[in-house]
Amino acid sequence: MSRISEYLKDQENVVIDLQKALVAIPALGPDNNGDGEKQKADFLIDYFKKMGINDIIEVNSPDSRVSGGYRPNVVVKIPGKNTSRTLWIISHTDIVPPGDLSLWESDPYELKVDGQLIYGRGVEDNHQGLVSSILTVRAFIELDITPEINLGLIMVADEETGNKHGLPHVLEQRQDLFSQQDLYLVPDFGTSDSKMIEVAEKSMLWVKISVSGRQCHASRPDKGINTLVASSAFIVALDELHNYFSDYSELFSPPASTFCPTKKESNVPNINTIPGYDVFYIDCRILPNYQIDEVLNKIKEIGARIESDYKVGITYETVLKEQSAPFTDPSSEIVTELTRAIKNELGVEAVPQGVGGGTVAAFLRHRGYNAVVWSTLHGTAHQPNECSSIVNTINDARVMAHLIAPR
Repeated sequence: MSRISEYLKDQENVVIDLQKALVAIPALGPDNNGDGEKQKADFLIDYFKKMGINDIIEVNSPDSRVSGGYRPNVVVKIPGKNTSRTLWIISHTDIVPPGDLSLWESDPYELKVDGQLIYGRGVEDNHQGLVSSILTVRAFIELDITPEINLGLIMVADEETGNKHGLPHVLEQRQDLFSQQDLYLVPDFGTSDSKMIEVAEKSMLWVKISVSGRQCHASRPDKGINTLVASSAFIVALDELHNYFSDYSELFSPPASTFCPTKKESNVPNINTIPGYDVFYIDCRILPNYQIDEVLNKIKEIGARIESDYKVGITYETVLKEQSAPFTDPSSEIVTELTRAIKNELGVEAVPQGVGGGTVAAFLRHRGYNAVVWSTLHGTAHQPNECSSIVNTINDARVMAHLIAPR
């Protein structure tokens, strides 16, 4: 491991070069008005082939909305001394849109390097985890060291927009790749101090709420039913959900369920028209002891009151509904081994914890695989001026390598 650590400490330029190439490929899914991840997947496949890796599997998910006709999932494996077990490191290739470009201090699709920090869309979510895992593979290959067990990388599509074409597709199509004896690490969430090992996630519910009234001229509000007023009242009333679902669990951060109105669609284009139709969304992260349908029913109960008070009609569409997966046992091998690796490489005492969700680890846990989520991140995902640390990227690779380094 000392040879690997020394090698990785000298890989700053590799981190920068990889991030520069990845940032320049805007792998947006069609739900985000993009053409998918194929260009980025092709780059990665070519990169691995140039490293001399031939065990590359493509598990493509058909999708007619993108020009290539499919969403790519790439699986790479290098053999270990014990070929019956694999450490799987799972990252995703898609990103979210940059948002308001005026809030960026640099081009989001052109890497900016400022000392040990790098900036660009995707550099943290999820390029850092992806690059750390590639550095790990490079270390074993270039130092000609055989890991104790196989090292496998899975680079999935569609993580940012529902996962239909990502890891669930891989798990369904290639069940033969996976075993209960394997170790599963998802480097897609973490804290800046490296202390948090995520072992549990809350349930997730996203709801689209449409409010119908009657449009009219703003000078004659008596002739209309103002849906913006009704929607606003509904949004404020939804705060009551925190009272109905008020349990706490210290395993999670934050320790309670959260209910956040988020996206608001545009209604009328001009100021002097009262809108007759409004649409907004709510994002719910629910402690596992509650059922999602309980929350959905309570939302509709509050909505019925709004309908009565404001004389509007309200409809509901469930955009995302994921009941939380079973916890990863804090005493499981992946948790104990990862805790040891973090301690040995970084001098940090890590602790298992739950989060608001969601990552692809949930799909593994639903199938009975003990998966953890860990990395060392600044927490700038989805923000303008998203940034990542070169040092953290290298240190995370050291921890990954420690899990399977010869002893």
